[in-house]
Amino acid sequence: MDEPRWLTDEEQQAWRPLVALLFRLPAALDAQLQRDAQVTNFDYMVLASLSEAPDRTLRMSHLAAMASGSLSRLSHVVSRMERRGWVRRESCPGDGRFINAVLTDEGWRKIEETAPGHVEAVRKLIIGALSPEEFRALGAASRHILDRL
Repeated sequence: MDEPRWLTDEEQQAWRPLVALLFRLPAALDAQLQRDAQVTNFDYMVLASLSEAPDRTLRMSHLAAMASGSLSRLSHVVSRMERRGWVRRESCPGDGRFINAVLTDEGWRKIEETAPGHVEAVRKLIIGALSPEEFRALGAASRHILDRL
């Protein structure tokens, strides 16, 4: 068996803060959204994705991928959002085997109310901590890593 390729001291110094960020940032964003709008970060991603889609409509499978969640998790979240009047499900007109999620007018109002505070939190926690060049580099590095997942 080959010997593990342990991280160098320099790699450890970069890796450990990254791991801490991966745990603490989602918790901080969730806390802001829960406090200010009584939604989770996943809920927000669903609402935001639908708000940006043509006709505020997406296939459930596509929406799950956009929100980085499973179809099962999305189904539970959409059921909760349906009870709140934010989303409705419809058969896909082109292929009845698929179900679409549609953002309602009430859901549109919820995202309009929620977005300003969330954007401010993102600016405070992330964008404001970096130079424009660092933020662009972070985006590029994130895309490279996501391509491997």
